[in-house]
Amino acid sequence: MSRITLRQLLDHAAQEGYGVPAFNISNIEQLLAIMRAAKEVDAPVILQASRGARSYSSDSMIRHMVSAAEEMYPDIPICLHQDHGNNQATCLSAIQNGFTSVMMDGSLEEDGTTPATYEYNTRITKAISTAAHSVGVSVEGELGCLGSLESKKSEKEDGHGADGELSLDQLLTDPKQAKTFVDETQVDALAIAMGTSHGAYKFSRKPDGEILAMNVVKEINRLIPNLHLVMHGSSSVPQDLQDVFNEFGGEMPQTWGVPIEEIQTGIKYGVRKINIDTDCRLAMAGAIRKISIKKKSEFDPRQFLIPATKEMGKVVKQRYEQFGTAGQASKIKVIPVEEMANRYQTGELLFN
Repeated sequence: MSRITLRQLLDHAAQEGYGVPAFNISNIEQLLAIMRAAKEVDAPVILQASRGARSYSSDSMIRHMVSAAEEMYPDIPICLHQDHGNNQATCLSAIQNGFTSVMMDGSLEEDGTTPATYEYNTRITKAISTAAHSVGVSVEGELGCLGSLESKKSEKEDGHGADGELSLDQLLTDPKQAKTFVDETQVDALAIAMGTSHGAYKFSRKPDGEILAMNVVKEINRLIPNLHLVMHGSSSVPQDLQDVFNEFGGEMPQTWGVPIEEIQTGIKYGVRKINIDTDCRLAMAGAIRKISIKKKSEFDPRQFLIPATKEMGKVVKQRYEQFGTAGQASKIKVIPVEEMANRYQTGELLFN
């Protein structure tokens, strides 16, 4: 099966009323966990690679790993997505390496730490949309800065995240401005700021409307009902995974993530892509810690990585089932990027 674009996949998700978890990869174990779970439940896949992952594994390795996954799982549509691109070079080099979707995160300047102006964000995101759409590749934009409504600060992921204290205007996407931004940039999906953040330490208590602004999702959906929304930093950080991690030598303070029921509510209001990384890392780390404590003489890396892959696969399967992604892969007929380019050129894919 051909590699699918984010736009086609999210259009299908909107039509059928489901969301798609997007999982980050940097190694073969993560990739296998995702693909095995997807095959088990017949789910389409979004694989994400950050700049850090591309540096860690190399573009060549990621390109060939994903090609191998396509060969092993020919019936599963795979979207390969650049996570948090910081400039044109990052996004265009991703396209050169077979990515069918790129994120231009113009909410921050090229350094990935300085909050950008709206004008900068619009200009750079529009440029990426124009270039990517000309070859049929999808574009995700971001409006507002990811960060906690409690601390007013952002958590960094691979060095990417805003420095300093952020204002509420920066931490919450303005719905009316979102409509203008989408009209001007013609992004295929929009990541919004609503109180979520990267990493494990998202909330100091179970989140409510004061620290997780689901009202922003609902208002943007009201103004732009056809737009595909993206929730970043949306790991749920389950208590059982925290407990295993800490039982076997970890030192993770009590924390709360984004409740599954809130994500499910978001899906009803246009959230189509849900970024999840911490849950997968935590599942793997807990399994590795458990083996290292229970089998102290073990030194074969496979004996650590096999159970770690299995535990991550459980998380992935759960999210496919919880978000309605399960059972959808076999319903999709992939449209080649060349045809997607034609559709952009004719205006068929414009958001109005």
